[in-house]
Amino acid sequence: MSDSTSSSPQELSPRIRAALSRLPAYVPGKPASAPEGLTAYKLSSNENPYAPLPSVLEAVREAAGSVNRYPDMAVTELTNALAETLGVPAECIATGTGSVGVLGQIIQSTCDVDDEVVFAWRSFEAYPIVTTIAGAVPVTVPLDAEHRHDLDAMAEAITDRTRVILVCTPNNPTGTVVHDAELRAFLARVPGDILVVIDEAYLEFVTDPDAPDALAIWREFPNVMVLRTFSKAYGLAGLRVGYAVAHPEIAAALRKTAVPFGVNSLAQVAAVRSLEAVDELEERVAELVKERGRIADGLRDQGWELSDSQANFVWFDLGEQSSEFSAECEQVGLMVRQYGRDGVRVTVGEPEANERVLEVAQRWRDTH
Repeated sequence: MSDSTSSSPQELSPRIRAALSRLPAYVPGKPASAPEGLTAYKLSSNENPYAPLPSVLEAVREAAGSVNRYPDMAVTELTNALAETLGVPAECIATGTGSVGVLGQIIQSTCDVDDEVVFAWRSFEAYPIVTTIAGAVPVTVPLDAEHRHDLDAMAEAITDRTRVILVCTPNNPTGTVVHDAELRAFLARVPGDILVVIDEAYLEFVTDPDAPDALAIWREFPNVMVLRTFSKAYGLAGLRVGYAVAHPEIAAALRKTAVPFGVNSLAQVAAVRSLEAVDELEERVAELVKERGRIADGLRDQGWELSDSQANFVWFDLGEQSSEFSAECEQVGLMVRQYGRDGVRVTVGEPEANERVLEVAQRWRDTH
């Protein structure tokens, strides 16, 4: 530069997008740790406490010998397996690195800067993150008094800038589901050019007969898509594979915005084998649902008022006492997930861990 008053290259720094200053941080679950003499349990990340099914592990071991090769970028085998399992055309399937990865593809495919994404709050904490990263605007709508989606209020929040609505059912972190009739009534109020995402990360744990049949709704509404994952019930959280069922034009857009080769070869093999082992999977899910019921019944017997969780966790609506309760759990080797001053989410874990949750909760009730 000829101007002696100009900054030298060494005095400059790379420019970072201003949107990142508004980006909330994703808070991962704390790793397990415990005082000497106690077993630690990580109940903070909604992980499946069971190892992957033996047949899945064996398939992964066999596939590990070929990780020097790139995976199939089209994720063909898994796409076809999902299409057959779900009874949908393969062109309606899009995959990604967990449902979070697919969620990012959704926002990138639909939102320009300053477009709006509507979702309940609290809900999945990645929603405001992926929205903000894309330059779009998160529009949060408070849950109702029962910690459920207030679909009427969400409909009222729609503007001419709304591009996507996210419906998390069961809702993370409260565990509540929307019901079929109310979801259909809500969709009747949503303009057809707004994409409605039914996020079913915890679908397999649902027993409520009034919960929606999301695939049936997807078939009826051209602006609806369904988002699912292999991380929770299938126990493949570490492999990062999720998928969407969407109408062909939307599914094609999701594939365009996917990270090339994002779903690795081991994840693809494990997911396909998991779909084939549905009977074994259902047995494990049934055990977790049984444990969820045991925990919920025990907590209600102690006097706790709980939302009706249909996921693999329970929600403690503790407000300002959330930090104190979390600390008391940590003192006895239970890592739980605190959500600021809103509450605490506790994953259904091994029976021994669940028993300790009930013990801590009883002591809390006795002393508060």
